[in-house]
Amino acid sequence: MTMPPRLRKCALTVHVTTTVGWLGAVLVFLALAVIGLTSQDAQTARGAYLVMEPAAWYVLVPLAFASLLTGLIQSLGTAWGLFRHYWVLFKLLITVVATIVLLIYMETFGMMARMAADPTSSIADIRALGISTRLHAILAGVLLLIATVLAVYKPKGMTGYGQRRRRAQQRAQRPALSQQ
Repeated sequence: MTMPPRLRKCALTVHVTTTVGWLGAVLVFLALAVIGLTSQDAQTARGAYLVMEPAAWYVLVPLAFASLLTGLIQSLGTAWGLFRHYWVLFKLLITVVATIVLLIYMETFGMMARMAADPTSSIADIRALGISTRLHAILAGVLLLIATVLAVYKPKGMTGYGQRRRRAQQRAQRPALSQQ
């Protein structure tokens, strides 16, 4: 079953907005990680690490889930389907993996924030944890960019399920055409 055109466009708009928003938020986290690692001012570095945890909970996590949910709605409510095309499956896999890694990484954000708030913690110890933040932000950005490219270019390639569905639809249309 496909969505009516207006609803489909609305759902697509929400999906694109949340997914691109997630990518943008990841880029901001990359900037914060670089600031935390390179700032000569210890307070600025601590501030960068302090803001990451709440920003992740209030921005990254909701955008990740919104992107996943709206992507599912888009795939299930359009002719693309969830299991018919490889590019849709790859986007789903990327989104699920990135969301799971983000949720696991939230513990690291919490540790960094606690250390940054503790004046007895050395900035070197905090930065040691922060190195992984930069790496995670780069990898997340690359994955989300790949998902965006897949959505724009929609490479050919139907799954076995998609091929069977297409053949069944073609067979169902043939008798209807011959009766006219």
